[in-house]
Amino acid sequence: MKELRSQKFRILNPEADPLRLACGWTRGDLAKPYVLVETVGGDSHPSSVHLRELASHVRDGITEAGGAPALYHCTDLCDGILQGTPAMRLSLPSREVITMATEMHAIGGHFDGLVVISSSDKAVPGHLIALARLGLPSIIVPGGTMEAGPASPSIPHPGMSLEQVGTIHAELKRGKVEKEEYEFLREHACPSKGCCTFMGTACTMQAMAEALGLALPGSALRPPHLFAMERGCREAGNQILRLISKNITAKDILTQKAMENAITVHAAIGGSTNVMLHLPAIAREVGIPFDWDKVQEINKRTPFIVNVRPSGDHASHHLWYAGGIPRVMLEIRHLLHLDALTVTGKTVGENLEYLERTGWFEKMPRFLANFGLNLRDVVCAPSGPLDKRGAIVVLKGNLSPEGAVAKRSAIDPSMFEFVGRAKVFDSQEEALKAIFEGGVSPGDALVIRYEGPRATGMPEQFYVTEAIASDATLNKSVALITDGRFSGGSRGPCIGHVSPEAAAGGPIALIEKDDLIHIDLNRGRLELVGTKGKKLPPTQIKVVLESRAKRWKPKIAKPEGGLLGLYTSLASPASEGALMSFRKETSGVRNA
Repeated sequence: MKELRSQKFRILNPEADPLRLACGWTRGDLAKPYVLVETVGGDSHPSSVHLRELASHVRDGITEAGGAPALYHCTDLCDGILQGTPAMRLSLPSREVITMATEMHAIGGHFDGLVVISSSDKAVPGHLIALARLGLPSIIVPGGTMEAGPASPSIPHPGMSLEQVGTIHAELKRGKVEKEEYEFLREHACPSKGCCTFMGTACTMQAMAEALGLALPGSALRPPHLFAMERGCREAGNQILRLISKNITAKDILTQKAMENAITVHAAIGGSTNVMLHLPAIAREVGIPFDWDKVQEINKRTPFIVNVRPSGDHASHHLWYAGGIPRVMLEIRHLLHLDALTVTGKTVGENLEYLERTGWFEKMPRFLANFGLNLRDVVCAPSGPLDKRGAIVVLKGNLSPEGAVAKRSAIDPSMFEFVGRAKVFDSQEEALKAIFEGGVSPGDALVIRYEGPRATGMPEQFYVTEAIASDATLNKSVALITDGRFSGGSRGPCIGHVSPEAAAGGPIALIEKDDLIHIDLNRGRLELVGTKGKKLPPTQIKVVLESRAKRWKPKIAKPEGGLLGLYTSLASPASEGALMSFRKETSGVRNA
């Protein structure tokens, strides 16, 4: 075993031992490997309220394996509670707080390794970025997904989940749902602990943690109330000691192959577009170039096979009962780097072989009978996919030179190619007001700008997308283009992360009312093709944009203080992960 960091720093700092003894450690503990157990546990939301309990099971596993555990936490925020309010501007910045708190705790406590426990939208990526930055032996334990709520004629699929609250709220405002029914569905939309049970950002990022190799096989999306969760936490506590012994670090696991595996799994599960912020940020921390052309290439060759809403029919906990992310990886193993290392100390291929040999893939789908389902209801065979292509399409063109993203799996095929008249809004509040007041018509291309990382912290536009998606006419006739981002539960023709953003003088800042915008999801293009409702040749469009750029003046916002002000002044472009960065390179702590 390599010399332990903890023991090296004990020599330099004689005060540390008595301070740890005062926390309940024994003299024997002081000589063991130190393991940080970091959670976002707290009363913030159902994804985090149970994590301190899970941490106790991880701690037991560490103690059992001969380590000295210490529990720390930095409670996260809930996007569902922030949604539709100015507080949503703190959502993405909160990822940075979680990252830095984990970094602070790991370095400040001289730990030899760490186990992080998180479930939700910004907590899982915040922890993953921290693991990449620290470069220590590391495991992430996903906190799992909740059960589905009651069924209702007002929602398209059996079993209520949180993303459908926006739909029924829009229907309430239109007078299509009774108040009593609305209140009942809203009350039971989150019936248990765990993250929301659809393939939003939280579930997707749990899947990404496993696909990257940093979570134990089968741990993503595991329902928290099952005994399997306690057992899995204890197993993670055992395993971190093995990683410390072998000096297998997060940076050894987070390779180019691991990143491509994650993008491939993302394509297959119909994952959230927000992942296209978090994966580039993780890649940047370990010095891996994030290749957007590779994202496009992977999505073109990877079938979309997971029938989970919002793009499919079932709740995300059904995917775990079907065999979880290992089942997905088994189905698409011909597209994966099977030699990529994972936290088991074995490769992806070896993990799949072990699960096959021990009956995981045969036995797990038997749970689905409890819901009247079978394996192929939830996970399609690659030969009969929901779509031959993956979830994400990357769009480039004269309006998004550095790229934009759309979730193809959540868009009606009739909208894959679209030319619309621009209606321009400088905030999502203005756009939402126009939709509900009838100011948006079929054939419009809604442009919402000055909502990027440098402008407002890149808040989600969930209520705008739901207002469009819940209207049968607008859903197949109106597109939304923004430098902001969407909820993982968003549906419909939404294009986000347009980069460069308006606040940086990107072309989205130059769009005017009645410009013609062409969207082509098949070719991956987002372009200005005309002005004043008339098409123009590309040479004239270039002249128009150049002329407007000369006249453009930055929109000066009132300076923000605190976290939001810090984030907006330091955030990188969305195409680079919207990561708050003080420098181009990070050194890690392995040689500290």
